[in-house]
Amino acid sequence: MEKTAVLRELREIGLVPVLRADSVEQALALADAIAAGGVTVLEVTMTVPGAIEVMRRLAEQRPEILIGAGTVLDAETARMCILEGAQFVVSPALNVATIEMCHRYSVTVLPGALTPTEIVTAWQAGADVVKVFPASAMGGPKYLTSLKGPLPHIEMIPTGGVMLGTAAEFLEAGAFALGVGSDLVDKKMIVDGRPEAITDIARRYLEIVKAFRSRHPI
Repeated sequence: MEKTAVLRELREIGLVPVLRADSVEQALALADAIAAGGVTVLEVTMTVPGAIEVMRRLAEQRPEILIGAGTVLDAETARMCILEGAQFVVSPALNVATIEMCHRYSVTVLPGALTPTEIVTAWQAGADVVKVFPASAMGGPKYLTSLKGPLPHIEMIPTGGVMLGTAAEFLEAGAFALGVGSDLVDKKMIVDGRPEAITDIARRYLEIVKAFRSRHPI
């Protein structure tokens, strides 16, 4: 998928679930539950044991899911993930070499940053969208509003503190999409045999995005 199409899908879905799991099978079960709720974007973090295998199997078995590699800390890891099917790469911090590697492969890159200086530096280095992390530590939606005031041209995905109760506020503050962690990607629900609970939460998130988009068309 071309970069423009990846960015369009990220914005249309409006959610980037951050998948953390204890095993390959648990990760795949989480992916299935999230996709069943209509969320066809997924960030597989490198903290998942066998993360590369998860990406490979999703690329082979679930082509409808837009697969991202998360917690990518260096260019070599980015390249490995891209070769295994990752269509976008996410970092918790700014690493210019990782951005350059993604550009080499024409893959969407979302480096992490927090302060205005870091965010501008990431954008100037070639970030397609900047992941604002951890957004909750700086005031959540209010902080994003403050950032977007002087930086309206920089697309941002807040991550950290995004929950059902705050999702609409983050969107109103100018979020390109929402990075959602344990509020949606809850591995305990898989352990307890309740994947349908994750599916229901995914649907509720999509309803919030849909309601926002109806008022603010892309």
